[in-house]
Amino acid sequence: MVNWLKDAVFYEIYPQSFQDSNGDGIGDIDGITSRLDYIKELGFNALWINPCYDSPFKDAGYDVRNYKKVASRYGSNEDLYRLFGEAHKRGIHVLLDLVPGHTSEEHPWFVESGRQERNAYSDRYVWADYAWAMTGRPYIAGECERDGIYMLNFFKSQPALNYGFGEIDEDWQMPADCPAAIETREAMKDVMRFWMDRGCDGFRVDMADSLVKNDTKDKAFTQKIWQDVRQMFDKDYPECVLISEWDNPSQSIPGGFHSDFTLDNPGSGYRTLFRDYRDDPDNKGSNPAILTKDHSFFRKDAGGNILRFLDKFLPHYEAVKGKGYISLISGNHDTPRLRRTLDPDELKVAYGFLFTMPGVPFMYYGDEIGMRYIDNLPTKEGGYSRTGTRTPMQWDHSRNMGFSTAFPEDLYLPLDPSDDAPCVEEQLGKEDSLLETVRSLIALRHSQADLQADGTFEPVYAKADCPLFLYRRGSLICGVNPSSSAITVKASEVKDGFGDQLLYSIGSADISGDDLTLGAQSFVVLA
Repeated sequence: MVNWLKDAVFYEIYPQSFQDSNGDGIGDIDGITSRLDYIKELGFNALWINPCYDSPFKDAGYDVRNYKKVASRYGSNEDLYRLFGEAHKRGIHVLLDLVPGHTSEEHPWFVESGRQERNAYSDRYVWADYAWAMTGRPYIAGECERDGIYMLNFFKSQPALNYGFGEIDEDWQMPADCPAAIETREAMKDVMRFWMDRGCDGFRVDMADSLVKNDTKDKAFTQKIWQDVRQMFDKDYPECVLISEWDNPSQSIPGGFHSDFTLDNPGSGYRTLFRDYRDDPDNKGSNPAILTKDHSFFRKDAGGNILRFLDKFLPHYEAVKGKGYISLISGNHDTPRLRRTLDPDELKVAYGFLFTMPGVPFMYYGDEIGMRYIDNLPTKEGGYSRTGTRTPMQWDHSRNMGFSTAFPEDLYLPLDPSDDAPCVEEQLGKEDSLLETVRSLIALRHSQADLQADGTFEPVYAKADCPLFLYRRGSLICGVNPSSSAITVKASEVKDGFGDQLLYSIGSADISGDDLTLGAQSFVVLA
C-alpha cells in the first residue's frame, strides 16, 4: 500500500469552475495553481482534478479527444506540469481523471477506426459488421464510412473502447484476451505513463468497472485488466495510486485499486446518509422542490437509520481491510450538493463523520463553505441535472465572487444568485463557520493516527430507533447525534465503554460518571 495515502485528504476540483486566471469566464490550470496555498492551509494534501484533456466538451471533458494534451481553454501541458511541481512543493499529491472506457467520437483513434479499409485502429472500438446487430444495446449507425455499427459507452459522443467480451453471444464480439483488447489496454497504460512521468501521482478512474462487456457477475475480466495495470504501478510507479469509480470495493480492491468510491447510487448505503430523498418513489430526486420524504441520517429529525448505511458498508469494509480503502465523499460533480437539503449545522456533524471514518475521504470544491445546488439551470456540456452542482467557486464579494473578471454573461455557469450566497472570505477565520470546522476536522485527522485511512473501525452503539451513533477508531470513540434533542447513553450500553477525555467536539458533549450526553446536532471524539 502507498504510504502517503494513509493520511490523504482529497479535494476534488472541477477545473472549469474553480478559478479563472485569464478573464475568459472559464476556470483553468493556472487558476488552480494560484489557489494551492488555500487548499494546503485547509489541510487538504491531495487533489483530484476532473478531466482537463483536449475535448469537444459534449460531456464536460469526459469525451476525450487527446489524452496527452491539455484542453486549450485550461492552458497548456506546461501549465499542468507546473501545477504538479507547485503542488509537490506544498506536500500535495495530484490525481488526474482517467477515462478508459470510451473516447470522443473526434478522437483520432475513432476517426481511423471508422474507415472502411482496415487499419491499426479498426478493432480499437466495439463494432458489429452489420446494422441492427446490437439489439438491446446502445449503438450508433450511419455516421462512418465503415460498413457496421459501433457501441456507445454512455453518451452518443462516446464510442466504447474495445476491451473484449467476457461471455460471447454474438459472432461480432471479441474475447477479452484477443490481441485488439490487449492493444487497447496497453494504449491506456501508455497514457498513464505519459502523465506519471511528468509528475502526476496517479488517477481516479471513471467508470472503472465498465471496460469488458458481458463480464461475469464479479467482473473477473475487468479485474484482470486492472490487476495488470496495478503490476505496472507497483513496479514502475510505486508511489502512485489508482482510485476507482466502481462502488463495489469487494471487487475493485482485489482488482488492483488502492481505494474505491462509495457512490450515490440507488440502493447504496452511502445515499442513506445525505441524499435519501432520491430513493423516494414519488419524487426520484427529480424535483428539488419536492423533498418531503427525505430520511437522510444527517438531516435533523428526518427519521434516518444508521444501520441502513452500516449494513452495506461493513461487509465491504471487512472484505478489503488491510488490502485497500473505501473512499467516502462529501459529493462530486455528479451528485447534488449536500447543501441542497442540509443546513450548515447539519453539515458540520456530517463532516465530523466524513473526516473520522476509515478510508480516504474526498471533499468536493465549495462543500467546505456550503455552496448550494442551483435549481433549474439549463444543461451545460451534458450536465443535465448535475449542472446545478458545477457552478463557479465562491471566493469573496468582489466581481463574480472572485471566480473571474469576465462579464457575468461570459461565465462558464452562473453564480449562486442568493443574497446570502456563502463565500470563503466571510467564513475565513470565523471560529464557528463551516470552513473553519472543516479545517479543524482535517487537522484532527492528521494529528491522530487512529483516525486515518488504516485505523481500525468498529460500531459500538448503533440502533435503528435511535439517531445516536458511536464508533471506535483505534483507541478513540467518535460519536454523532444529528437530531434536535440531547441523547444520553450509559457506558454499559456501549461495547467496551468509552473514554473520559474530550478530544474534540462540535455542539455540546458531557461525560458524567457512567453517562455520556451528546447535545443536539453534535459530534464528539473521546480518548
